[in-house]
Amino acid sequence: MADQGELMRRAMALASNGLGLASPNPMVGAVVVSGDRVVGEGWHEGPGTPHAERMALAEAGANARGATLVVSLEPCSHHGRTPPCTDAIVEAGIGRVVAAIRDPNPLVDGRGFAILGAASIPVEEGVLADEAAELIAGFAKHVTTGLPLVTLKMAGSLDGRAAASDGSSRWISGEAARADVHRMRAASDAIVVGSGTVLADDPALTVRLDGYRGRPPLRVVVDGTGRVGTAGRLFDGSAPTLVATTHVASTSAREDWEAASAEVAVFEPGDGTRVPLAGLVELLGKRGCTSTLIEGGPTLAWAALEEGVVDRIVLYVAPKLVGGERAVGVLAGRGVATIADALPVDIRRVERVGEDLKVVADVHRDR
Repeated sequence: MADQGELMRRAMALASNGLGLASPNPMVGAVVVSGDRVVGEGWHEGPGTPHAERMALAEAGANARGATLVVSLEPCSHHGRTPPCTDAIVEAGIGRVVAAIRDPNPLVDGRGFAILGAASIPVEEGVLADEAAELIAGFAKHVTTGLPLVTLKMAGSLDGRAAASDGSSRWISGEAARADVHRMRAASDAIVVGSGTVLADDPALTVRLDGYRGRPPLRVVVDGTGRVGTAGRLFDGSAPTLVATTHVASTSAREDWEAASAEVAVFEPGDGTRVPLAGLVELLGKRGCTSTLIEGGPTLAWAALEEGVVDRIVLYVAPKLVGGERAVGVLAGRGVATIADALPVDIRRVERVGEDLKVVADVHRDR
């Protein structure tokens, strides 16, 4: 049989075909191998569609008997919109299963492996486990807490500026970094920006990737006072839009948003006129959003960190120096009073993306 790591990488590459489609289910890929020959491949494209294992087994047909199934996630063992994959695996006569990780869904979480073991099908777990866990990080957070995985995206110069003294910020990062952001958008169910970003940049917040087949993410505008009008691209109908606001915003502003086909969610203001981001994240989780990307400016970024809703930070560092006392930093807001109060993060990786550096860090906070 071919190298297990290579086969698992193929399974995870297949899983990416579900980008923008699989959620709120996890992206999963599967490969059926008979001897040294791949006889079946599959992936999951979303609720109600065949799971990766069933697609791969169907392609393999009779060649599945005695073969090895390589799958990026533990096969499901419960009835949902589709029947259990463990049944299909047993019926197909699979001789061995190689899985990356167990399913964090409490309805599965080891039961699939147990059922296969009871049917005398050996299971090997843990091949490329870290990569597979990253693939379903949003699903794992949502299925265990009801909340989405929240990623805060920021971009700045080498000296930490998000914009120059005149307020200009386009484009502080390079073309490759911007393309990488579109891949992050595609992996997200919702994209959140603040009213300041909308007024300054008129963003579309759509996914612009060649060959992208997924659904457009929900565009979320955080506007506690009703500053944003409906003439911008966020109200062009190209993707669904939600405006998160408070009772401070006028009735006419809320009516205008609704007339422009946007959904409006009204929250009790926290800290003056601020939309409570913890409440917004909870609402998104209840709507089935498993991954949320915050793309707002420095003020919204700090508010999200201050309220403790951020799980992960992605910072693009451009090889530029801006300087200037009036130039805006990547974080604004009140900040912390002393270095001892600084929010610690765990840097997971640093990589080159075109001319920029991409820093990915997990945020340390009580969950």
